[in-house]
Amino acid sequence: MHSLILIAANTPVPTPSLQAGLTDDQVGPGFLGFLAMAFIVAIMFFVIRDMVKRVRRVRYRAQVEEAHTGGSHGPDAEYMGIPIRNDDVPASFSGGAPLGPVSVADPDTDKS
Repeated sequence: MHSLILIAANTPVPTPSLQAGLTDDQVGPGFLGFLAMAFIVAIMFFVIRDMVKRVRRVRYRAQVEEAHTGGSHGPDAEYMGIPIRNDDVPASFSGGAPLGPVSVADPDTDKS
């Protein structure tokens, strides 16, 4: 077992080299690589431009809808489906009990 590890460790690994007559300056992606990168850049330009246009449209629609519904602080605003209480008394409560706190007389102090 140990001998296999020693043989594997001592085996020389060939280093990659260039063909005879070529230098590092002469090797590159070439015209086909340039065309591929130019195509990717052009496609990304149009994809990003379209994405920005769609995000802008969604934001504009949200602003218009918020302005149309009164926003989150207008008179018709609701918080999680629960109407916000205002000082106006609805017509249905015109003859009923008062909406505010009711004071109850203390039975020990009220001796009539």
